[in-house]
Amino acid sequence: MAIDFKQDILAPVASDFAAMDTFINEGITSKVALVMAVSKHVVEAGGKRMRPIMCLLAAKACGATDLERQRKLAAIIEMLHTATLVHDDVVDESSLRRGRPTANATWNNQTAVLVGDFLISRAFDLLVDLNDMTLLKDFSTGTCEIAEGEVLQLQAQHQPETTEQTYLDIIHGKTSRLFELATEGAAILAGTPEYREPLRTFAGHFGNAFQIIDDILDYTSDAETLGKNIGDDLMEGKPTLPLISALQKTTDQEHEIVRLSIATGGTAQLDRVIEIVQNCGALDYCRQRATEETQAALQALDALPESEYRQALINLTQLALNRIQ
Repeated sequence: MAIDFKQDILAPVASDFAAMDTFINEGITSKVALVMAVSKHVVEAGGKRMRPIMCLLAAKACGATDLERQRKLAAIIEMLHTATLVHDDVVDESSLRRGRPTANATWNNQTAVLVGDFLISRAFDLLVDLNDMTLLKDFSTGTCEIAEGEVLQLQAQHQPETTEQTYLDIIHGKTSRLFELATEGAAILAGTPEYREPLRTFAGHFGNAFQIIDDILDYTSDAETLGKNIGDDLMEGKPTLPLISALQKTTDQEHEIVRLSIATGGTAQLDRVIEIVQNCGALDYCRQRATEETQAALQALDALPESEYRQALINLTQLALNRIQ
């Protein structure tokens, strides 16, 4: 049976979600008109708001009934997520995100970097209002690790000898960490510390699966569906899992083509590299890894009591994996 995002994932927290969305827009008000304009542009270009939805579902799965504080937390998470995207787009010199012009393309790098700074600062400003030291500590440590993940990715650029473990370290910081903050933060605010660990484990594996799937789609999708240009990661010489796996599964000329494309970046050999990755079994390996991470995520949810909210988290995890079926 096909999982429907609105019905099977969003519905159980729909009213809290709407209130959270309003709070985001109030949160990004600024005396400086340009800050407002850019913040609005990037927040509206947001995707499915998966992290805040996960935060609200996790809160309800922990048994929380009044979600006022979790709504604020969910909004803060989305602001942090948006800030990291704005900075990523500058670093990657991207002109498109989800099919829309990026902030750096619409304005310029300086504006995008500074508004990204504003969004991070604003998120922490609002986080302090929640008046929970455990939560604040979790988030300040977590955001450091997110930044470290991005730097680690930069460091691995053009390095064909990057291992799968390094790749996992990168995506833990870059992608999984914010999912962990979203779910673990919900447990902290719900006053159910016993669910912190299982929810964090769930979100960590979910984030890993999510990123691996994204990296697979880079080779199997088209720019329309992807919202960014095919081969973007390749052009930047980012050693993603499909490439790391292709290097292990190829020899001689094919191996050299893949190695060189990571080392030099650029898209001179793009079609050839895509062909090699698709034919050498690398994508099958990546699908297997994404499935393993998904199973580990679902297993962690067993620690939570049965509820429609836990089921919605399961549905979300299945839906993310279905993108490569």
